Amino acid sequence: MKIGNSLATLAAGALFGFGLAASTMIRPEVVLSFLRLQDFGLLLVLGGALAVTAIAYAVLPRLMKAPVLGGQFQKHPIHWGRSTVVGAALFGVGWGLCGVCPGPAIAGLGAGNWMLLYAIAGLALGALAQGLTSKGD
Repeated sequence: MKIGNSLATLAAGALFGFGLAASTMIRPEVVLSFLRLQDFGLLLVLGGALAVTAIAYAVLPRLMKAPVLGGQFQKHPIHWGRSTVVGAALFGVGWGLCGVCPGPAIAGLGAGNWMLLYAIAGLALGALAQGLTSKGD
């Protein structure tokens, strides 16, 4: 990987982490109050992220010949199957129980919330279990 790509990746990750911290998504209690339909502030965050991503995926390939860091624009096919549904359900249950998602968990560590190490350990175990039981589908 080129040094420019590494710096761009670092900058994008830092921007993402700061955005998660500014939106309070790194605080599990805020996420849980959103999931309990008590606080709709995160709905604006999620809606804004969805809008920006949808516009970028629809518009950028038409405006640019190639991505800024090289390569080419590609379609990402969606493969639905039992594994996808089970994985989504497990992710949702885990998110609902502890209010932690992978990105905000790592950003929360950067903000000093060391209790998120428990959630990250659970995420790692879940990823390991999926990798060990995956049949390549």
